[in-house]
Amino acid sequence: MPQATAGDKVTVHYIGTLDNGRIFDQRDEDQPFSFVVGQDEIFAALESQILEMKVGEVKNIYLSAEQAYGLRLEENLLKVPREMFPADRELEISQKLNIELGDGTQRVMRIRNVDEHEVLLDGNHDLAGCDLTFALQLVSIE
Repeated sequence: MPQATAGDKVTVHYIGTLDNGRIFDQRDEDQPFSFVVGQDEIFAALESQILEMKVGEVKNIYLSAEQAYGLRLEENLLKVPREMFPADRELEISQKLNIELGDGTQRVMRIRNVDEHEVLLDGNHDLAGCDLTFALQLVSIE
């Protein structure tokens, strides 16, 4: 049986879990995940493990936080005065906001804390700092 190589379109089913067993994502026959090997569409460490697999093979693949979304970085936290937001705008913890930075770039940030004086915004990915495990099956290679 052939193994996936660069340029192949592969389809996988998986269940992605955190260290505490919580499922953060899953794809099955109703919603399979397909990507082209070598196109930087998935984590490099995950892709390298899939390259060793044959169609039908099942594997548990562990990725450290550094191999996945990276570590949580303090420099991705931003405290801004509450007055920068309209007074009538309701701000909720975990709410996502599209923020324009001083250099004109846009960034999605999540509200981590809000009080009458200050809003703490977090630009880290929600899974930054988390080790991930994928129970993965290679379904097809095209």
